[in-house]
Amino acid sequence: MKTFVFLAAAILAPMMAWAEEQPRLITVNGEGSVEAAPDMATIVLGVTNEAEEAGAAMQATSEAVTRILGRMQEMGIAARDVQTRDLSLRPVWSDRRPVDQSEPRRITGFVASNRMFVRVRDLDRLGEIMDAVIRDGANDFNGLSFGLEESGPLVKEARAEAVQDATDKARQLAEAAGVTLGEVVTISEHGGGRPVARMAEMAMADSGGGVPVAGGEVSVQVNVSMVFAIGE
Repeated sequence: MKTFVFLAAAILAPMMAWAEEQPRLITVNGEGSVEAAPDMATIVLGVTNEAEEAGAAMQATSEAVTRILGRMQEMGIAARDVQTRDLSLRPVWSDRRPVDQSEPRRITGFVASNRMFVRVRDLDRLGEIMDAVIRDGANDFNGLSFGLEESGPLVKEARAEAVQDATDKARQLAEAAGVTLGEVVTISEHGGGRPVARMAEMAMADSGGGVPVAGGEVSVQVNVSMVFAIGE
């Protein structure tokens, strides 16, 4: 019996010492979110034309793009705010004849497309600009997103909210467990910190003052993880 007690004590002693050496910690996550009205927008627009000859399709597209670029320059959009996204020229193939499946397909025409990103910094003129480029030949729209030119102050505010949120959670857990909340051991940020762009539907109708759009709000979100020590 004494041997058994001795062996049990010999086994448990290191385990108890190890447990006592482990730090007592509280780990929590915090979230912070700040909303603001956008002050800029990005449009993905383009021109697509089809013609029997490749050169004719590309020429028609290029002429429309040239008009659009000139119009945007007249309306105050800087060259640095316009960037080509893709330029393509592809053939249009005829369908196979249902009676004679051996009949080879042939090229009946060509489709030329030119799409670009356009950043609009004056939202008051967004509808007017969109209306103007449509009139100049833009017939391919692939989205409208709103954002912020300078998100730094909002990110700072969202971070503060996230840290406060995590601290409040840790304090509540410590209180519920009947322990004292100690100092912060570690803190880390997980992604976030960038404005969340929201897509907006574009009503392609001539309202007299341009294409109607609604900017709504953009959200800046930050997530943090914090580890607190449990006080003595």
